[in-house]
Amino acid sequence: MKKVFGKPESLSDKPFTYCPGCGHSIIHRLTAEVIDELGVMPRCIGIASVGCSVFSDDYFRFDFIQAAHGRAPAVATGVKRVKPECVVFTHQGDGDLASIGCAEMIYSANRGEGITILFVNNGIYGMTGGQMAPTTLIGMKTTTSPLGRQAEGTGYPLRVCELLSGLRGVAYLERTAVNSPQNVIKAKRAIKRAFEYQLEGLGFTLVEMVSQCPTGWGKTPTDAVEWLDKEMNTYFPLGVYRDIKAEEPQGVAK
Repeated sequence: MKKVFGKPESLSDKPFTYCPGCGHSIIHRLTAEVIDELGVMPRCIGIASVGCSVFSDDYFRFDFIQAAHGRAPAVATGVKRVKPECVVFTHQGDGDLASIGCAEMIYSANRGEGITILFVNNGIYGMTGGQMAPTTLIGMKTTTSPLGRQAEGTGYPLRVCELLSGLRGVAYLERTAVNSPQNVIKAKRAIKRAFEYQLEGLGFTLVEMVSQCPTGWGKTPTDAVEWLDKEMNTYFPLGVYRDIKAEEPQGVAK
């Protein structure tokens, strides 16, 4: 009998320990499928950040490095420069990437470092208690914004793809989501394109994946999927924000 579906070779045998309904496990599987399809597992090096993504190294069958909070792009830059033949990527949440790691993200993109960032945007610090993150929506309640986030005093949710889209060193930016089968398929295509651009030496690539966090949001997995589509994807429009192979960037928010 022909096998048509199974665990990707790049994934380890350790079961995921993420909360029910979390998007991190989906993104791990998509990443592993892409790595298998490209045949690059022997030369892959992942960089795990702080947050829910800290568990990444448990789930893959290739080398991982644990970076300090927010420093994954800096570590990835060093690895890629020393071992340019390797496929180097980070797996980071919004608190890690867009808060303490914002400078590392921006400058690695501006320099056109040949790394790929897989950015999980769930609008909250999911692992450390549900605090407000840079991507927390206005009015959204968290443990550090119990009355709802207000623009006055804390500013507006940070749109990473829009922020990076004007930098010359960026080769590819796309925002996707993992709340529906259709969006999951698009997310995998985006991850694969980002890795392919890295293999071609075209520059910095980042795929943002808007993800549900039922525990942090205080919702059931089903309600979290619906809320993501209604609220998160409204403020964070999905689409390609930069593609140096295309004549014009598509999907840029007006």
